[in-house]
Amino acid sequence: METLIEAADAVQYLTFRLAAEEYAVRIQKIREIIEYPAVTPVPLTPPWIKGVLNVRGNVVPVVDLGVKFGIEAREITDRTCIVIVDANLGGVEAAMGVIADQVSAVTEFRDGDIEPPPDFGRNVRVHYLEGMAKMDGKFALMLDIDTVLSADEVLSLAEIAESVEAPM
Repeated sequence: METLIEAADAVQYLTFRLAAEEYAVRIQKIREIIEYPAVTPVPLTPPWIKGVLNVRGNVVPVVDLGVKFGIEAREITDRTCIVIVDANLGGVEAAMGVIADQVSAVTEFRDGDIEPPPDFGRNVRVHYLEGMAKMDGKFALMLDIDTVLSADEVLSLAEIAESVEAPM
């Protein structure tokens, strides 16, 4: 009976790397993982918005969270991929691509593995973190992907993507 209780408090996350850091997103938000394809740049967007790509006839905006988080741009390697997530943008579910330097694993975290985000004071905002999961002597930063991707620039890019007809 104890095993069923333990399993009930476990939540699955996809873990991935950006530079030297491990990040995690709830598995329910993950649509698919694809190889890094050619991304079409969209003019006049912030540097962390890499552009759009065609995923089975749908235009999907692509975001480099590393650049958004202030990490230097990283080289595209054979392990670089795009994680397609379902993000809530202004009350509408939309597919978004998130560049990952490397996907690590699907991992289960239990309540005891998760710490709340630290309080850095009122000038530092970590509202995009659900928590920090203990993992191999380090922490995986657990992202609230809806909050991370809710910026006005992303909403604008999603509107651009909707207005662009994807090539067949």
